[in-house]
Amino acid sequence: MTNKPLIDLKKAKDIETATFAMGWFWGPDAQFGLTHGVVRTSVGYAGGEKDNPTYYDLGNHTESIQIDFDSSIISYKDLLNIFWSSHTPQYKAPSRQYMSIIFYHNENQRKIAEETKLEYEKRINSKVHTEIIPFSRFYLAENYHQKYYLQLARELMKEFGDIFNNFEEFIDSTAVAHVNGYIKGYGTLERLYKEIRDLGLSEKGQDRLKQIVEGYGK
Repeated sequence: MTNKPLIDLKKAKDIETATFAMGWFWGPDAQFGLTHGVVRTSVGYAGGEKDNPTYYDLGNHTESIQIDFDSSIISYKDLLNIFWSSHTPQYKAPSRQYMSIIFYHNENQRKIAEETKLEYEKRINSKVHTEIIPFSRFYLAENYHQKYYLQLARELMKEFGDIFNNFEEFIDSTAVAHVNGYIKGYGTLERLYKEIRDLGLSEKGQDRLKQIVEGYGK
């Protein structure tokens, strides 16, 4: 094992948790993972009654993303603004698996979620089908769903495999969340240059990540 990425050693001041369902989880995982102030993300299943759901035996759960964020940097309302603008909740989902849902963790989150839902409906002049329900439990999805786009970049994935002792540490890494976001195309080259040496990658890995981001022309 090599040293942990420097970005993972930074201490968050006030960590809170948000849980959303946005029709799928790979894309939101990449987008929120590279959002300033987000500490870690994971994808999984929530909202249903079945114990220990799996992707092929989901019961009435919904594909969801769980986000730990530093509320001294980004607010819950800021995250909801991304939530509303990043999917199309005005259309009904084909099944419970792909629903749009906000799982609130406390009364303050519930209030903000309801306020922003009304604001969004007024802005688009349409009813949305997003449910706002209390959070109960979040089940981690299978490993192959976590940081999906990074797992497709095998050379970078191998480097992180050498850094972390186990897959739980991999999922919890801020660096991993950022790299997954860059690979999906959510980050700019300017931002990457500012933090690339803090992501734990070798010189070769850094060059490969730059090449990927340069390919998006950002």
